Amino acid sequence: MRAAQVARPGGALEIIERDIPQPGAGSVRVKVQACGICHSDSLVKEGHWPGLTYPRVPGHEVAGVIDETGGGVTPWRKGQRVGVGWHGGQDGTCLACRRGDFGNCASLEICGLNYDGGYQEYMVAPVEALAHMPESLDAAEAAPLMCAGVTTFNALRHSGALPSDLVAVQGIGGLGHLGILFARGFGYRVAAVSRGPENAALAKKLGAHVYIDSAATDAATELQKLGGARVILATAPSAKAMSSLVDGLGANGRMMVVGATPEPIEVSPAQLIFGRRSLQGWPSGIPTDSEDTLRFAEMTGVRPMIEKYPLAKAGEAYARMMSGKAEFRVVLTM
Repeated sequence: MRAAQVARPGGALEIIERDIPQPGAGSVRVKVQACGICHSDSLVKEGHWPGLTYPRVPGHEVAGVIDETGGGVTPWRKGQRVGVGWHGGQDGTCLACRRGDFGNCASLEICGLNYDGGYQEYMVAPVEALAHMPESLDAAEAAPLMCAGVTTFNALRHSGALPSDLVAVQGIGGLGHLGILFARGFGYRVAAVSRGPENAALAKKLGAHVYIDSAATDAATELQKLGGARVILATAPSAKAMSSLVDGLGANGRMMVVGATPEPIEVSPAQLIFGRRSLQGWPSGIPTDSEDTLRFAEMTGVRPMIEKYPLAKAGEAYARMMSGKAEFRVVLTM
C-alpha cells in the first residue's frame, strides 16, 4: 500500500510503499477513503510535538471503512463506516478517565502523532478512537468534520448560548467558516468578524446575519451596538485580535477560544469582573462528540468547503493548506 510519511523532523512528505498493517487486539484496520489536512499536522511535519518518533504518517481527520478487526473487538465489524479524529485513545485508568473525562486523559493518544494516521491507504486504530459515520456523508466532506468540525460544533454547544442569542465568530477560515455554519444551524444570531470588505459576501453566503469588518471599525463596539455577544467563538490564531474583542461580550458573555496561538491573550481583571465575562479554551472532542457532529451535519446540511488532492500529491496538498490560500480545508483522497 501507499503512505505519505515524514522520515524526520522538518523532512518532506515522502510517498512510500509499505505492507498493509495488521490490527492487534482491541484495534481495527481502516481502509482510508479520505483524510483532511489540518494545520496541526505541522506538529509532526516540523517536529514541534514532544516525544514524537519517526518515521511517522500524519493525519487525524480520517474517514473510511473498517477493513479488518483485531481480537476482542466488539461491537465494531468489518464494513462499518468510521471516522478517526484528534482523540486517538485514552488509558482508562488515570484520574480524568476514572471521572469520565476522557478528553483530558493524562496519557491521551493522538492519531497521526502517537501512531500512524490517515495519510495512507490503510491504518490501524484502537477502538477507543472510532466514531460511527453516517452512510449518507461523502467521505471527503466528512473528513474535516473529525477535527475542525467537532472543535467548532463542540465549543458552540458547550458555550451556554441559546437560540436567538448573538454569537460572533472571529475569523472566516478553516475553523471559522464551519463555526458560522454550525452557529446558524443552532439558531443563533450570527455575526462574522474578519478583516476586509471582501469577506462580507462570503460571510452572508455561509449564513451570517451581520458582517463586521475589523479593519475598518472597532469590532467590539459594533458588537455592543448589537446588544453584546453572548458568545464569541475565537477561531483565527491571533491573540491580538482575540484581545480586541473581549469588550464586545455582553453580560455573562463568554469567549470560546479554539484558535491556537503561542501569544498571550491580554485581558484586564476589570473586563472580566464587570459583566461577569469569561474566557474558556476548548480543544476537539472525543469520538462520541464526533458522532454528534456528523449527525448534526447530516441533518442540517453543514458541509466544509474543501479542495481535494490525491494521496500521491500529499506534499503539494500540505503546502497548499499551510499557505493559507486554500478554500478553507484540503483533503487527501485515496
